[in-house]
Amino acid sequence: MPKQILFTNNAPAPIGPYSQGVWAGDLLFLSGQIAINPENGEMVTQDIVAETKQVMHNIGALLKAAGLSYDNIVKTSIFLKSMNDFGQVNQIYGEYFDNDTAPARETVEVARLPKDVNIEISITALKG
Repeated sequence: MPKQILFTNNAPAPIGPYSQGVWAGDLLFLSGQIAINPENGEMVTQDIVAETKQVMHNIGALLKAAGLSYDNIVKTSIFLKSMNDFGQVNQIYGEYFDNDTAPARETVEVARLPKDVNIEISITALKG
């Protein structure tokens, strides 16, 4: 079964040689999302809360384009510039999931992220 590429203008366009998302059967793999506002291409950098909300909004736009929702997410990877932001990120992130059905997740601190953002999140979702 060949892979299928996901693209929508409602999420940031790739800033390199990668796709916004790739279908492999019933699995959707989304590339890491950072806090770029797709309407104007500007970075959302007021604070970690605003960045996290924009990242989750971008993920939602990609899920919608794929005919899915946050409920379809089975795994997330969160990359933080500073673990000091974990509490605020976790609070915003948690608003998108029910604790009883939340996806698997890891959160790691990294030295640097694209465009020097403070957070990047990638996800894997399951159709059905």
